[in-house]
Amino acid sequence: MLGPGRLARICRRRQEVHSVCWPLAEGDPEVGGQKLQLSGECLEARERARGRGHRTSWTPRRHSSPSALSSAQLVYPSDFQLTDKEKGSICYLSFPDSHSGCLGDTQFSFRMRQCGGQRSPWHSEDRRYNSGAPVALQRDPAHYFGYVYFRQVKDSSVKRGYFQKSLVLVSRLPFVRLFQSLLSLIAPEYFDKLAPCLEAVCNEIDQWPAPVPGQTLNLPVMGVVIQAHIPSRVDKPEPSPLKQCDQNLLPAPVVLASVHELDLFRCFRPVLTHVQMLWELMLLGEPLLVLAPSPDVSSELVLALTSCLQPLKFCCDFRPYFTIHDSEFKEFTTRTQAPPNVVLGVTNPFFIKTLQHWPHVLRVGEPKMSGDLPKQVKLKKPSRLKTLDTKPGLYTAYTAHLHRDKALLKRLLKGVQKKRPGDLQSALLRRHLLELTQSFIFPLEHYMASLMPLQKNITPWKTPPQIRPFRQEDFLRSLEHSGPQLTCILKGDWLGLYRRFFKSPHFDGWYRQRHREMAHKLEALHLEALCEADIETWMKDKSEVEVVDLVLKLREKLVRAQGHQLPVKAVTLQRVQLYIEMAIGSLPKDLQAVLCPP
Repeated sequence: MLGPGRLARICRRRQEVHSVCWPLAEGDPEVGGQKLQLSGECLEARERARGRGHRTSWTPRRHSSPSALSSAQLVYPSDFQLTDKEKGSICYLSFPDSHSGCLGDTQFSFRMRQCGGQRSPWHSEDRRYNSGAPVALQRDPAHYFGYVYFRQVKDSSVKRGYFQKSLVLVSRLPFVRLFQSLLSLIAPEYFDKLAPCLEAVCNEIDQWPAPVPGQTLNLPVMGVVIQAHIPSRVDKPEPSPLKQCDQNLLPAPVVLASVHELDLFRCFRPVLTHVQMLWELMLLGEPLLVLAPSPDVSSELVLALTSCLQPLKFCCDFRPYFTIHDSEFKEFTTRTQAPPNVVLGVTNPFFIKTLQHWPHVLRVGEPKMSGDLPKQVKLKKPSRLKTLDTKPGLYTAYTAHLHRDKALLKRLLKGVQKKRPGDLQSALLRRHLLELTQSFIFPLEHYMASLMPLQKNITPWKTPPQIRPFRQEDFLRSLEHSGPQLTCILKGDWLGLYRRFFKSPHFDGWYRQRHREMAHKLEALHLEALCEADIETWMKDKSEVEVVDLVLKLREKLVRAQGHQLPVKAVTLQRVQLYIEMAIGSLPKDLQAVLCPP
């Protein structure tokens, strides 16, 4: 836990933190501000609360235990509390490090671990959202995302000579573009009018519809309508321009092209020549320290790095902005064990000294132009890493497995020369990374599909056959005829890359997810086979114990299917319910009473 002395330093800095949390699962913090009495519910919990008869307003609670947090006020639902460690983390992460000379307005983001594991309830609505959302955008029950709008301007009326304040929005969803757009509307007004502005905003947010994958939502706030499409896993990788839901909306909506995608070209502009090597490091889950001049550069670069594996889920830890005051500082900097699989974004040069044992360090400076292309960082050996005056560069001994795509760099450079819009440059870069990831994953998907039992071998009255085990050597042999060379022109040591990938957290995460999906599909096929069978004929020569066992198994499958865990059609569920009633009707009255109590 944070000691009182450390927390007191926040208060001495005379910095004020307010937290606005748009919770997308019941139990998350709602909205913060000074002495606000807010009506309404959290975004998704609204319908759940009404359905269960819960009260429809959250009572704000002011932190009163640590006096150093008197300037940090948050509001919670009645069944939720932040720990002292989480409060301290939010306070420290809400302001740029003292080494960052951030004047004016700055937006950045952070990610923090929830202490003590999952505390808030995980409801069926949360599972429903995750079942329809892309794996990379699913709600994370163990972490919070924080989106910060920080203002620092000269103010002679303040003892330190500067006005410093942050408005923070906390969510479990990585919708960085949406939340930054929301903060850019709220924060400037809030810094002028304070609490009354937040209260009005909260009342509007209370009326927002729940985020449903695949839907385009109109989100009114402060006289503006934000129109945003919630991504779905059935969306095409490169969505077409967003169509407005209602052409008669007044005022005209602010249409977001994406709720989560960053300007990749701007984020990667100092490292364009090393994008492919960085893609490999992300794919292999390698520890990477990113040292940037400011929190906005740090957080955007880390989020860009972790997004370059899409549609593959990034299964390692990542911290877009991290400070020495973080409660996990010792965990990440210990030398008694191998560096953790984490991408760490920092601004304090002290980390260069502390994490010299890390295998990969990327230091970027302030953007500088070199001709038509921003000046590129150079590839350097880790031995040249110095403590204080370390120059920008990618310090690593790693040798890329794949050859560099020089054609991509030429196209990007040509785009700069012709003043091609940044969004088109980013689309070009994103498409390249997407195709590279798909070319790598496609052989794995093809081999995994071959491990699925044939549908003709699935019979209603027998346990379904098992999925065959994944044998790495068999897969590597299959690459000769179905490898990435079929869809990717890049040459290199693909086999070596796959062998290292097998040892990474991303292979484990990908395999577990695919195996779980295949197991659910297998169970759904078995359920359909049961529904197509003649259950009356089967029950004629079966004992009461066998019939009861069938009823219990069908009920279990029905509950799982209704909870959106099995991919089955509605007509199949109806037939299962009919078979359950038919089986129970064939039993004696005493057993019927047990299975169907009044």
